[in-house]
Amino acid sequence: MTDQATKTVTPDQRVLRRAIGASAIGNATEWYDYGVYAATTTYLTHTFFPGSWGGVGTMIGFAISFVLRPLGGMVWGPLGDRLGRKRVLAMTILLISGATALIGVLPSHAVAGVWAPVLLILLRVVQGFSTGGEYGGAATFMAEYAPDKQRGRFGSFLEFGTLAGFAGGTALVLLFNLMLNDDQMNSWGWRIPFLLALPLGAVGLYLRSQLEDPPVFTELEQADVIEGSAWSRLTDLVRNYWQPILIMFGMVVALNVANYTLLAYQPDYLKNTIGLDEDSGSIVVLIGQVVMMLLIPFFGRWSDSTGRKPMWWSSLIGLFVLALPMYWLMGQGFGWAIVGFVVLGVLYIPQLATISATFPAMFPTQVRYAGFAISYNVATAAFGGTAPLVNEAVVDNTGWNLFPAAYMMAACVVGMIALAFLKETVGASLRGTGIPEQGVEPELAALQK
Repeated sequence: MTDQATKTVTPDQRVLRRAIGASAIGNATEWYDYGVYAATTTYLTHTFFPGSWGGVGTMIGFAISFVLRPLGGMVWGPLGDRLGRKRVLAMTILLISGATALIGVLPSHAVAGVWAPVLLILLRVVQGFSTGGEYGGAATFMAEYAPDKQRGRFGSFLEFGTLAGFAGGTALVLLFNLMLNDDQMNSWGWRIPFLLALPLGAVGLYLRSQLEDPPVFTELEQADVIEGSAWSRLTDLVRNYWQPILIMFGMVVALNVANYTLLAYQPDYLKNTIGLDEDSGSIVVLIGQVVMMLLIPFFGRWSDSTGRKPMWWSSLIGLFVLALPMYWLMGQGFGWAIVGFVVLGVLYIPQLATISATFPAMFPTQVRYAGFAISYNVATAAFGGTAPLVNEAVVDNTGWNLFPAAYMMAACVVGMIALAFLKETVGASLRGTGIPEQGVEPELAALQK
């Protein structure tokens, strides 16, 4: 390999830090919305869904954003593989932050009638469509910038952004709960956290505008390897890479049932099922999220030496074994709820910390964005985003408070089956047009088609 080639694929530390920040803040903006939405369900129900079915309406508002995620992945992913990662990520962060901010100015049901919940649902659809391209693109962007031997370390900061966004949204709503009385929160206080998504998105857009596409992508683009339309990228993906699509789908089922059960559904579960008050439930989740944030960089770096598969095996087996005991423990009171939630959060971290190192390495460069976005979002729409709705419906109709644990265990079984077929790619190069493999040099990988 020539010196020039080395410079092309190895960014300096300043550029690498910018790439990390640009990727992470977009993910933080996406998850800030979910955190604020989950923490304001009581106020959203009061404002948009009055009546006996209000709670279900609010959960549908959460779940509906996931219906458009697969379509977003099918549109944004191939565009990102054809036109470049940077352009698409600029559009997605604008749409996500703009739609989130607009929720903060929507009229209430008392003012606009049925149009109030309709407008809320439409904005959630816009968020879902744009998120379909945001997460896969940000993870691909991060992975392609990171050095091969440190992809787990640097990739974990994307998920640090996930937790920072979610925890930031939760903490901000909790702060306003403490500062304002119930009437103030119900009338206008809940709106402020949504409005703050706009400046957050503006910062992310600025950071992304300062970077070029990753060298891994531009290398193929300059060699005229990236050719044809976005549609041809999609057909190439489906025709030639259906096996990694299926493997990733199964792993994402486990990943996101745990994710949306623990992070999105948990505040509502602790309040309505366990009987904690609004603030106590938020504190439990916030403590768990902070612990997870502190640990995630260590697990990401650890995966660079141990491999991705051992991290996933330990997480899936741990959650399968301890989900029921920890959910039972959460029902024993506020202090035990903190312990149970933190244990499950720590067990989940090995999956979360290695997403950006594991999934982009399952596809070659020319279909990487689309492969990640479509596989991830179809599984997330079917099993992740619906997890709060499924959990609430089953718990309400059966009275079985431990159902979320059983649902998580079933998802872990699906994940373990898929994981058995995953090839280890720790340290493998992401360059070229072949699927990354351990022990295959970049020059050889570039010749594979």
